[in-house]
Amino acid sequence: MLLAFSIAPSGPDGSGSYSAAVADAVRIVRESGLPNRTDAMFTTLEGDWDEVMAVVKACVDAMAPYGDRVSLVMKADIRPGYTGQLTAKVDRVEARLTNGAQQ
Repeated sequence: MLLAFSIAPSGPDGSGSYSAAVADAVRIVRESGLPNRTDAMFTTLEGDWDEVMAVVKACVDAMAPYGDRVSLVMKADIRPGYTGQLTAKVDRVEARLTNGAQQ
């Protein structure tokens, strides 16, 4: 499965930034060993259900020092039997753009 998620504590730090809390979550994602990608809006993980959800839970738990509430948004693409889709889905679109292919 691919799971894109965005996480933040209940409020920003004194400077109005969530970057310290988000960095803690991204560190957990990267240390998980699962294929992942972080962009300005979401972090996307690839793995099986239990692996991915365990990482998300660890990220939620990491928000505790930053506030008493956590905002979590998730979107999943659950497609059993497929791996490598973190890059393959984008590669297919890029190939069509590069080659001018149309469906």
